[in-house]
Amino acid sequence: MAHGLYHYLREAWKKPDTKTLRERMTEWRAGNVFTKVEKPLRLDRARGLGYKDKKGFVVIRVRIRRGGHKRPRPNKGRRSKRLHTNKNLKMSYKWIAEQRVSKKFTNLEVLNSYNIGKDGMHYFFEVICVDPTKPEIKNDKTINWISKKENKNRPERGLTSAGKKSRGLRNKSPTSKVRPSVRAGKGRGK
Repeated sequence: MAHGLYHYLREAWKKPDTKTLRERMTEWRAGNVFTKVEKPLRLDRARGLGYKDKKGFVVIRVRIRRGGHKRPRPNKGRRSKRLHTNKNLKMSYKWIAEQRVSKKFTNLEVLNSYNIGKDGMHYFFEVICVDPTKPEIKNDKTINWISKKENKNRPERGLTSAGKKSRGLRNKSPTSKVRPSVRAGKGRGK
């Protein structure tokens, strides 16, 4: 059966060519943490998450250091008796990447993001951003909701897809304590 372009792009990303990916990541490591890219690397994923090739849409590649979720063991000074080393895993790397992009590019709103690779030191994500002031965005009825003032700073408020997943809002249940938020449930949720 004949398939379209996006099917083959999706299949190719399931088992990417390691040599090409390694060369790309070497280049990305040498570059800046935030890089505006002309076109998304995973076109099928970007289109699925709302990207359109028109004015007002910006794709930013971001590099995140791996590790650092574990709190260090105290080596001197006042300490607890059991020397607790907590793991703080409430935020995914993807959500952290979106927040950093949002903080850096204050004129843009983060729409969504996807993973493009990882090595021993870093995760690499492409974050799809939208400029809400552009007339092309304001006149497009599928995306002009992002121009409204209540949709500002979405990653910081956990309103992107990665944020909602980390907050436990993907599935509903009558006994769930994460709605409307963990704080409203007095910390019983997560």
